[in-house]
Parts: sequence; structure tokens; C-alpha cells
Amino acid sequence: MSTRKIVITQDIDQKYYDQIKDIIPDWELIVGKEKEVWETHLQDAEIIAGWKKEVKEYSIDKDSKLRWLQAWSAGVNNLPLSQLESKNVYLTSANGVHAYPISETIFALMLGLTRKIHSYVRNQTEKKWHHDNLKLEIHEKTIGIIGVGEIGKETAKIAKAFGMKVLGLRHSGKPEQFVDEMYTPDQLNEILPHCDYVVITLPLTKETQQMFGKEQFNLMKPSSFLINIGRGEIVIESDLIAALQEGKIAGAGLDVFEKEPLSEESPLWDLENVIITPHTSGSTENYNKRVLENILIPNLKKYINGEALSINLVDYKKGY
Repeated sequence: MSTRKIVITQDIDQKYYDQIKDIIPDWELIVGKEKEVWETHLQDAEIIAGWKKEVKEYSIDKDSKLRWLQAWSAGVNNLPLSQLESKNVYLTSANGVHAYPISETIFALMLGLTRKIHSYVRNQTEKKWHHDNLKLEIHEKTIGIIGVGEIGKETAKIAKAFGMKVLGLRHSGKPEQFVDEMYTPDQLNEILPHCDYVVITLPLTKETQQMFGKEQFNLMKPSSFLINIGRGEIVIESDLIAALQEGKIAGAGLDVFEKEPLSEESPLWDLENVIITPHTSGSTENYNKRVLENILIPNLKKYINGEALSINLVDYKKGY
């Protein structure tokens, strides 16, 4: 009987290597970020942790032993979901590992726009002393969190420290701690006129693609700000640019875009009411630690015991 195999396409600390080996002592464990370490092992790996394009080539397009794929990202929209489903491969995401860093980025963008930090940074480069008509506060305003998953829940909790009213939107409509009022996706347009900040934390699916366009921006307050750390394709970018240029909304903090890297020709670069970050809101010193400790290792214990994977199992029908 051949030895069962797990491939982790990332560099991990020795303590996690040892913990995994303790769970599956008879398995072959292949670990390393470099392609030459894992490429020849993909086709006969039962478990692969960390998506690479070669995984599709060697383990999905061909007959393989793959039974479980652990993505190293929260979003799985770039994976061949239909093929994975047809092969009955369990897919788990890294959803949840970003809750702290992304919620921090959300408030960095909100506070930056509200307290004109972005304007002052520009002024600093010109050694320019100017008030820039600073007057807004974030306290006691209304925030609409469009997508109350792990990131949305953490954002709602922080919002309460600012005394904010929190409106939430999630597919189930299920109530959540720190969210004052919960809505479902079909009620999106009802929320928007009430929000001072609209924060998109949704995954990209067929239902969320181009969810925000001219209609939605026209419903938002002229004094409101849009924050998008979900996926760029959720927003029709040309409509957003028009809304910003025409004063339909006050500004935007954007970490994601329809096409990345953002083209140098994009008008977004030059708009004074926009803060741009290069899809880095989830970057954190604790990324691998959280994927391994909170998701992979607990699920591995269940997998080896023949139990259902309970953490971040992707529903192929929903796309997340």
C-alpha cells in the first residue's frame, strides 16, 4: 500500500511541521514554498495546502489522489470550483485569518478620509501648511457593513467603540452581536441612504459581481464614503469614478480593483477624495499561524478520524 501524502506549498515553522507529523505520523509530509520542493508530489498528494497554478495542471486536470484542498486565501473565486466539485474534492478556505488586519485597514481608510489624513500627507510632501476644511467625525455615525462574515463581525465590534450605529447585510439575514439591524442582499438599496460609511466585505460570486453601480451610488448620501476590501469586480469601476467625480459620494478607500495592478491610466490615482492601497489589507505577520492553528490542523484531526471538515468548508453552490 502506498504512503499517503500531504503537500504544503508554503514555508512553515518547525513547530507546526511537528504538530502535523504527530497527527499523521505514517504520512509523507512535503513542505516548502519553492516549486521544486512540491511539484513532483502534486499528483499523488491526498491533501494539498496552498493553491498554485500547478495544482490544477497536475492534480485537477489529471487523475490524482487529491481529496482535500486547503486554500491559502479567503477568496476562492479564482479556483476551478466546478472541476473540484466534480471530483468531490473538499475545499476549505482561509476565511477568518484576515479579520484583524482587514478590520484595521477598514478603519484606517475610514479615519484617513474622515480626518483628512490623506490630504495632509499630500501637503507634507509639498511642505504646505493648510487646514483643508477638516470638520468630520466618525463617532456616532452610521456604518453599513455589506457582508457580515468574520471581517464584518470584527468591523462591527470596533464600530461600537466609536458609538456608531451598525447596519449589516448577510445572505441569511441572521442577527449578529454588535449589529443593530440586519438585512438581506435584496434589501441593499434600503440600507444605502442611511449610511455615512458603506463597507464592502463580500466575496466575489455570481450574485455579488457588479452589485454596486450607478443606481447604488445615487442612493448613497453625498457625504458618505465607500470602503471596498472585498473584490474589485463587486463594483462597476466606471460608475464609481463618475460618482466620485460628480460628488455623488464624498470619497472612497479602495484596496481592490476590477483589474490588478490598477492601470496607471486610471482616474482613481488622481482623485483627491480617494485612498488607494494595493490589495494589501489582509497582510499580517500572523497569516500562516492562523491558517495552520485555526483551520488546517483542527480540520486535519477531523479528516484523519473520518469526521466531516467543520472549519471553512466551501459550499460550491454558494461559491464561498
